[in-house]
Amino acid sequence: MNNPWHLYLMALIYVFAGIMHFVKPKMYMRIMPNYLPNHKLLVSLSGFAEIILGIALCFEKTRTFAVYGIIAMLAVFLLVHVYMLSSEKAGAGIPKWILILRLPLQLVLMAWAYFYV
Repeated sequence: MNNPWHLYLMALIYVFAGIMHFVKPKMYMRIMPNYLPNHKLLVSLSGFAEIILGIALCFEKTRTFAVYGIIAMLAVFLLVHVYMLSSEKAGAGIPKWILILRLPLQLVLMAWAYFYV
């Protein structure tokens, strides 16, 4: 496999983030919008998706699926980022300016993923 190091960095970031959903699930459940049902299940599913998509990035045959899966996942995660801005509890004491910067960061992460199509 002759892939760039930054592809593996991206894969590692998603695998690590996915694992953290199982290590610290309460942290992720706190930032889930109230209108979404079954927070525990959604946190587990999103963690599982991040792990699978991160691993899938590493293989040529599954990379395109992984890229589009990551882009879709990040689009859905925008709901969480907006909710964190609108809810003091979900914001977890993170300064508003950081929460605001996270919104365009999602677009940067989407573009980074799309780079590998």
